[in-house]
Amino acid sequence: MDFSFPAIGIVHSCFKEKFGIPRQPGLAPLAEAEIEILPPFDDIQAFAGLEGTSHLWVQFVFHANKREEWKARVKPPRLGGNKTLGVFATRSPTRPAPIGLSVVRLRSVIEREGKIFVQISGVDLLDGTPVLDIKPYVPYVDCVVAAENSFAPEPPAPIDVDIPAALMVFCVSYWRQTGTDLAGLITQVLQQDPRPQYQQPDQGRVYGMRLLDLDVRWQYRLTGNSYSICLTQLLPCQP
Repeated sequence: MDFSFPAIGIVHSCFKEKFGIPRQPGLAPLAEAEIEILPPFDDIQAFAGLEGTSHLWVQFVFHANKREEWKARVKPPRLGGNKTLGVFATRSPTRPAPIGLSVVRLRSVIEREGKIFVQISGVDLLDGTPVLDIKPYVPYVDCVVAAENSFAPEPPAPIDVDIPAALMVFCVSYWRQTGTDLAGLITQVLQQDPRPQYQQPDQGRVYGMRLLDLDVRWQYRLTGNSYSICLTQLLPCQP
Protein backbone atom coordinates (compact mmCIF):
# COMPACT_ATOMS: atom_id res chain seq x y z
CA MET A 1 0.00 0.00 0.00
CA ASP A 2 1.18 3.50 -0.79
CA PHE A 3 -0.01 6.75 0.73
CA SER A 4 0.72 10.40 0.06
CA PHE A 5 0.52 13.21 2.60
CA PRO A 6 0.68 16.99 2.26
CA ALA A 7 3.36 19.00 4.04
CA ILE A 8 1.65 21.32 6.51
CA GLY A 9 4.79 23.38 7.06
CA ILE A 10 8.47 23.95 6.41
CA VAL A 11 11.19 24.29 9.05
CA HIS A 12 13.45 27.33 9.30
CA SER A 13 16.23 26.08 11.56
CA CYS A 14 19.55 27.21 13.00
CA PHE A 15 21.01 24.03 11.45
CA LYS A 16 21.84 24.74 7.80
CA GLU A 17 23.48 21.40 7.00
CA LYS A 18 23.21 17.84 8.28
CA PHE A 19 26.69 17.69 9.81
CA GLY A 20 26.62 18.88 13.41
CA ILE A 21 22.91 18.41 14.09
CA PRO A 22 22.37 16.68 17.48
CA ARG A 23 21.50 13.04 16.95
CA GLN A 24 18.38 13.33 19.10
CA PRO A 25 16.03 16.20 20.01
CA GLY A 26 16.43 17.97 23.34
CA LEU A 27 20.21 17.52 23.58
CA ALA A 28 20.76 21.17 22.61
CA PRO A 29 17.91 23.09 24.32
CA LEU A 30 19.12 26.40 22.84
CA ALA A 31 18.77 25.11 19.26
CA GLU A 32 15.78 27.02 17.90
CA ALA A 33 13.63 26.81 14.79
CA GLU A 34 10.25 27.86 13.56
CA ILE A 35 7.76 26.00 11.42
CA GLU A 36 6.20 28.14 8.73
CA ILE A 37 2.68 26.82 8.24
CA LEU A 38 1.73 26.42 4.59
CA PRO A 39 -1.66 27.12 2.96
CA PRO A 40 -4.36 25.96 3.37
CA PHE A 41 -3.33 24.96 6.91
CA ASP A 42 -2.32 28.51 7.93
CA ASP A 43 -5.52 29.15 9.86
CA ILE A 44 -4.86 30.44 13.38
CA GLN A 45 -7.95 28.58 14.57
CA ALA A 46 -6.09 25.32 13.92
CA PHE A 47 -3.81 26.21 16.85
CA ALA A 48 -6.44 27.27 19.37
CA GLY A 49 -5.62 25.71 22.75
CA LEU A 50 -2.03 24.85 21.88
CA GLU A 51 -0.86 27.56 24.30
CA GLY A 52 -1.60 25.11 27.12
CA THR A 53 1.04 22.71 25.80
CA SER A 54 4.75 22.90 26.69
CA HIS A 55 6.03 20.35 24.16
CA LEU A 56 5.06 19.03 20.74
CA TRP A 57 5.49 15.94 18.64
CA VAL A 58 6.71 16.99 15.19
CA GLN A 59 6.41 14.47 12.36
CA PHE A 60 8.67 15.31 9.43
CA VAL A 61 10.38 14.01 6.31
CA PHE A 62 14.10 13.23 6.11
CA HIS A 63 14.23 15.23 2.88
CA ALA A 64 18.03 15.42 2.69
CA ASN A 65 18.51 11.67 2.86
CA LYS A 66 20.10 10.89 -0.51
CA ARG A 67 19.98 7.10 -0.20
CA GLU A 68 16.94 5.87 -2.07
CA GLU A 69 16.97 2.23 -0.99
CA TRP A 70 16.40 1.22 2.60
CA LYS A 71 18.50 -1.46 4.31
CA ALA A 72 17.43 -4.06 6.84
CA ARG A 73 20.50 -3.33 8.97
CA VAL A 74 22.09 0.09 9.53
CA LYS A 75 25.10 1.49 11.38
CA PRO A 76 23.89 3.81 14.17
CA PRO A 77 26.41 6.39 15.50
CA ARG A 78 25.76 5.16 19.05
CA LEU A 79 27.63 1.96 18.15
CA GLY A 80 30.58 3.82 16.67
CA GLY A 81 29.39 3.55 13.07
CA ASN A 82 30.96 0.11 12.62
CA LYS A 83 28.32 -2.21 14.08
CA THR A 84 24.85 -2.82 12.72
CA LEU A 85 21.35 -3.10 14.10
CA GLY A 86 18.00 -3.73 12.48
CA VAL A 87 16.62 -0.51 11.01
CA PHE A 88 13.49 -0.74 13.14
CA ALA A 89 15.66 -0.90 16.27
CA THR A 90 17.19 2.49 15.42
CA ARG A 91 16.20 6.03 14.49
CA SER A 92 18.18 5.99 11.26
CA PRO A 93 16.89 8.36 8.55
CA THR A 94 17.35 5.60 5.98
CA ARG A 95 13.99 3.87 6.38
CA PRO A 96 11.31 2.31 4.17
CA ALA A 97 9.33 5.52 4.72
CA PRO A 98 11.77 8.37 5.55
CA ILE A 99 9.62 9.87 8.33
CA GLY A 100 11.09 11.31 11.53
CA LEU A 101 9.51 12.07 14.89
CA SER A 102 10.86 14.58 17.42
CA VAL A 103 9.70 15.98 20.74
CA VAL A 104 10.42 19.71 20.91
CA ARG A 105 9.59 22.57 23.26
CA LEU A 106 6.86 24.94 22.11
CA ARG A 107 7.86 28.56 22.52
CA SER A 108 4.97 30.33 20.80
CA VAL A 109 2.63 30.50 17.82
CA ILE A 110 2.86 33.86 16.08
CA GLU A 111 1.49 35.65 13.04
CA ARG A 112 4.04 37.63 11.01
CA GLU A 113 3.61 39.28 7.64
CA GLY A 114 0.40 37.39 7.01
CA LYS A 115 1.94 33.99 7.84
CA ILE A 116 1.73 31.69 10.86
CA PHE A 117 4.89 30.38 12.54
CA VAL A 118 5.21 27.78 15.30
CA GLN A 119 8.37 28.66 17.24
CA ILE A 120 10.15 25.70 18.86
CA SER A 121 13.44 24.83 20.58
CA GLY A 122 15.52 21.79 21.45
CA VAL A 123 15.37 20.81 17.80
CA ASP A 124 17.28 18.28 15.72
CA LEU A 125 15.77 19.51 12.46
CA LEU A 126 17.58 20.58 9.31
CA ASP A 127 16.65 23.88 7.70
CA GLY A 128 14.05 23.25 4.98
CA THR A 129 12.62 20.10 6.56
CA PRO A 130 9.01 19.42 5.44
CA VAL A 131 6.62 18.91 8.38
CA LEU A 132 3.76 16.42 8.05
CA ASP A 133 2.00 17.00 11.36
CA ILE A 134 2.16 18.66 14.76
CA LYS A 135 0.62 17.04 17.85
CA PRO A 136 0.66 18.00 21.53
CA TYR A 137 2.89 16.02 23.88
CA VAL A 138 0.71 14.51 26.62
CA PRO A 139 2.90 13.67 29.66
CA TYR A 140 0.66 11.13 31.36
CA VAL A 141 0.69 8.83 28.32
CA ASP A 142 3.81 9.92 26.40
CA CYS A 143 6.22 9.78 29.35
CA VAL A 144 6.71 6.11 30.24
CA VAL A 145 8.77 6.16 33.43
CA ALA A 146 9.61 2.46 33.40
CA ALA A 147 10.54 2.34 29.69
CA GLU A 148 13.83 0.67 28.80
CA ASN A 149 16.23 0.70 25.86
CA SER A 150 19.37 -1.36 26.44
CA PHE A 151 20.91 0.00 23.21
CA ALA A 152 20.70 3.62 24.45
CA PRO A 153 20.01 3.54 28.20
CA GLU A 154 21.24 7.09 28.87
CA PRO A 155 22.46 10.13 26.93
CA PRO A 156 26.08 10.19 25.77
CA ALA A 157 28.44 11.94 28.15
CA PRO A 158 29.11 15.50 26.91
CA ILE A 159 32.67 16.44 26.11
CA ASP A 160 34.36 19.66 27.19
CA VAL A 161 34.21 22.63 24.81
CA ASP A 162 36.62 25.56 25.07
CA ILE A 163 35.75 28.93 23.53
CA PRO A 164 38.85 31.20 23.46
CA ALA A 165 38.48 34.72 24.81
CA ALA A 166 38.60 36.42 21.39
CA LEU A 167 35.77 34.24 20.08
CA MET A 168 33.81 34.76 23.29
CA VAL A 169 33.91 38.49 22.55
CA PHE A 170 32.39 37.72 19.14
CA CYS A 171 29.68 35.59 20.83
CA VAL A 172 28.78 38.40 23.24
CA SER A 173 28.54 40.87 20.36
CA TYR A 174 26.35 38.44 18.43
CA TRP A 175 24.07 38.03 21.44
CA ARG A 176 23.70 41.80 21.79
CA GLN A 177 22.79 42.14 18.12
CA THR A 178 20.47 39.16 17.73
CA GLY A 179 19.42 38.02 21.21
CA THR A 180 20.85 34.54 20.48
CA ASP A 181 23.05 32.92 23.13
CA LEU A 182 25.65 31.91 20.56
CA ALA A 183 28.24 30.66 23.06
CA GLY A 184 25.65 28.50 24.80
CA LEU A 185 24.29 27.11 21.52
CA ILE A 186 27.74 26.26 20.15
CA THR A 187 28.68 24.59 23.44
CA GLN A 188 25.51 22.47 23.52
CA VAL A 189 25.97 21.38 19.90
CA LEU A 190 29.68 20.58 20.08
CA GLN A 191 29.32 18.79 23.43
CA GLN A 192 27.51 16.06 21.47
CA ASP A 193 30.74 15.42 19.49
CA PRO A 194 29.51 15.83 15.89
CA ARG A 195 32.36 13.94 14.22
CA PRO A 196 31.57 10.57 12.63
CA GLN A 197 31.97 8.07 15.44
CA TYR A 198 34.04 5.70 13.33
CA GLN A 199 36.74 8.39 13.09
CA GLN A 200 39.27 8.85 15.85
CA PRO A 201 39.76 12.45 17.06
CA ASP A 202 42.53 14.01 14.97
CA GLN A 203 44.30 17.06 16.42
CA GLY A 204 45.52 18.06 12.98
CA ARG A 205 42.09 18.17 11.38
CA VAL A 206 39.77 21.17 11.33
CA TYR A 207 36.04 20.40 11.44
CA GLY A 208 33.34 22.84 10.43
CA MET A 209 29.61 23.33 10.11
CA ARG A 210 27.09 26.02 9.20
CA LEU A 211 25.16 27.18 12.25
CA LEU A 212 22.72 30.09 11.95
CA ASP A 213 24.47 32.47 9.54
CA LEU A 214 27.97 31.48 10.66
CA ASP A 215 30.77 29.17 9.62
CA VAL A 216 31.80 27.42 12.86
CA ARG A 217 35.15 25.61 12.99
CA TRP A 218 36.85 23.58 15.72
CA GLN A 219 39.63 21.12 16.49
CA TYR A 220 40.11 18.28 18.94
CA ARG A 221 42.62 18.34 21.76
CA LEU A 222 43.90 15.02 23.08
CA THR A 223 44.99 14.60 26.70
CA GLY A 224 45.95 11.04 27.50
CA ASN A 225 42.93 8.88 26.72
CA SER A 226 40.46 11.76 26.78
CA TYR A 227 39.77 14.60 24.40
CA SER A 228 38.03 17.95 24.25
CA ILE A 229 36.98 20.45 21.58
CA CYS A 230 38.45 23.90 21.04
CA LEU A 231 36.55 26.42 18.93
CA THR A 232 38.95 27.94 16.40
CA GLN A 233 36.94 30.21 14.11
CA LEU A 234 33.62 32.02 13.70
CA LEU A 235 32.97 33.74 10.40
CA PRO A 236 29.87 34.94 8.56
CA CYS A 237 28.84 32.42 5.90
CA GLN A 238 29.62 33.38 2.34
CA PRO A 239 26.50 34.03 0.25
